[in-house]
This record gives sequence, C-alpha cells and structure tokens, in this order.
Amino acid sequence: MKSIDGRIIKIAIAALALTYSVYLFVDGSWISGIFMTLLTALLIVLCFRSLRLILAFLQIRQQKMEQAKVWLERVNPNHLWKNQKGYYYFLLGSVDVQKNSLSQSEKYFRTALSHGLRMEHDKAAVYLNLAVIMANKRKKREAINMLNEAKKYDTKGYLKNDIKQISKMVNSI
Repeated sequence: MKSIDGRIIKIAIAALALTYSVYLFVDGSWISGIFMTLLTALLIVLCFRSLRLILAFLQIRQQKMEQAKVWLERVNPNHLWKNQKGYYYFLLGSVDVQKNSLSQSEKYFRTALSHGLRMEHDKAAVYLNLAVIMANKRKKREAINMLNEAKKYDTKGYLKNDIKQISKMVNSI
C-alpha cells in the first residue's frame, strides 16, 4: 500500500486552520482569531520545512552525530521539497564524514550539490568538505579545485580560517 505524502496532510491541516481563523474573525472573536492566525502561520512554515530535518540539524550542531543519524534515517527524501533534498544530503554527508566514511560522504556531498543549496556559505562548506576528502584520498588537483570553489562561494568569509588550514594541508601532499 502506498503511503500518503505527509506534505499533503500538513497543507490540509494548515488550510483548515486558516479557514477557522477567518471564521473567528468574522464571528467577532478577535483575540482567538489572532492566536489562531499565529498558529496557522506556524503550521504553514511547517508545511515547507521538514521537522525531522530540523531536529537532525540541531543534533549535528550539538555534535550528537548518532542521534542526528537516527533523525536522518527517519526522513524519506522522496517526501521532501526540492530545495530541502540538497540539505538532507548535506546533513547525511556531514554525519558520515565524522565517521570517516569518506567515499559515502563524498557521494552525499556531490548529491547535495546536484540538488542545490540556497545559501552560498553552505555550498562553500560542501566544497570545503570535498576538498578534505580529496586530500585524504591523495588527489591533490581535485582538492585544489574544490578549495577554489569553496573560496568562490565563501563571499562573507565565514570559512576563511578553515580554507587556510585545508589549503596548507593540501599543499603538504
């Protein structure tokens, strides 16, 4: 039996909440209508974001890689919006690179790039991770190419120090 896409259920619940908000305003219950509108806004945000992906991201920020992996395993990438798939594979690659599973994490990072990442510094982080993987595989030319891409996408300088360290590592190969 084919499972129902969770996105459709979330959108239906958000639509019902919006309808009820309008009803409350029409009925004259202004305070209840305002609170229901805030709840509706939260539901609409959840329609476009995967809660499990957010929880996995928070676990990675706390360096709890095993728990992050558990949350990522619960995500069905086929039920993610197009722009979320890139971040799903980015998080999977980040978890696997911590486990020293270089070939698998390289695959995830490349898949993340192919699906697309919205933020420039996220692209820079993926290229930087790929540079580290290439350096560990003793592929100096590819590592340098990845470093150059990371520099190109790190327009705000968030990864400037990391790029310098990895560049020294690559040049020592």
